[in-house]
Amino acid sequence: MVEQRSGLIVNISSWPARKHIANVAYGVAKAATDKMTSDMACELREHGVAVVSLYPGLVRTEKVLEAAAYLDLRNSESPQFIGRAVAALAGDPQVMARSGEVVVAAACAEEYGFTDIDGKRPKPLTLEEV
Repeated sequence: MVEQRSGLIVNISSWPARKHIANVAYGVAKAATDKMTSDMACELREHGVAVVSLYPGLVRTEKVLEAAAYLDLRNSESPQFIGRAVAALAGDPQVMARSGEVVVAAACAEEYGFTDIDGKRPKPLTLEEV
């Protein structure tokens, strides 16, 4: 990427980086991911490489689906939705303007106009709603 002077690195992070909603180790790991994103963005900007932290919402993984009886999945996202967010960011010629930022997958869908595999567009969460 440095040699090509272009590219995008997407680090998957999540809300526990900013609010206690999991355990200490998970929150620290996600906060470290966001810090790494910020520092990488600074170091790679001069080389034309963008770096973002992508925050999914509630992703319908196998473990989440196992607990579906206890969860409200109405605003959940498929794993493919996260891939669509990455693809949209990668296709944005102005992605360098977002380098170093946190990008919420559902807000990304609103901005770029894509939907989940079921045709729905999850509502973007905010820090207050998490």
